[in-house]
Amino acid sequence: MYRKVHLATRKSNMNVPVQKYMKTRILLSIFVVVLGLAAGFFFFRPPTLHGTIIQSPEPSFDFMLTGIDGDVSLSDFRGKLVLVYFGYTFCPDICPATLANAGQALRSMSDRQSEDIQLIMISLDPERDTPQKLAEYVAHFHPSFIGITGPEEKLAEVTSLYGIFYEKHPGTAATGYLIDHTATLLVIDREGYLKLVFPFGVTTKEIADDLKYMLRQ
Repeated sequence: MYRKVHLATRKSNMNVPVQKYMKTRILLSIFVVVLGLAAGFFFFRPPTLHGTIIQSPEPSFDFMLTGIDGDVSLSDFRGKLVLVYFGYTFCPDICPATLANAGQALRSMSDRQSEDIQLIMISLDPERDTPQKLAEYVAHFHPSFIGITGPEEKLAEVTSLYGIFYEKHPGTAATGYLIDHTATLLVIDREGYLKLVFPFGVTTKEIADDLKYMLRQ
């Protein structure tokens, strides 16, 4: 009787390391799964974009205006991200600040990334902004930028469809008349849909980060 009890005790003692081993494996497996989920959330979670996301149900209006090399349409750049900015070359501060930030954002990106992005500036001042003047102006900010404009009636149509406000008012003898206008930078995706709107004041890095994310989509 004593021997049987002794053997049973030995068997029970032998099972203790096995039980501890199995428990350790289970805990380790749970830890690996939790770690994997945390890593997946960190690397693949939707980013916090600096621009306002737009879920447009319809493609953006396919404008056609005039640049230094002739007519330019939005659809000419299908397959690229298109940044659309409404302004004018006599703008004293907001326009050059926005275009400078956009140009620096493109320069901070790789050649391959920047080649998939096209900025178009639409001038709201056709009276003073000729295609030649626009081309010279936008080239100061980035060599790939395009400047276009058109008759007042065409500009009125384009701005109304893109939700852009503008209004001419008197300036000084030095500046001539000035134009108050919406200062947002619009981002149209590769398929021609408005996807993002940058407010005035976003930084170079913020623009670059959002555009890099959109290029990956």
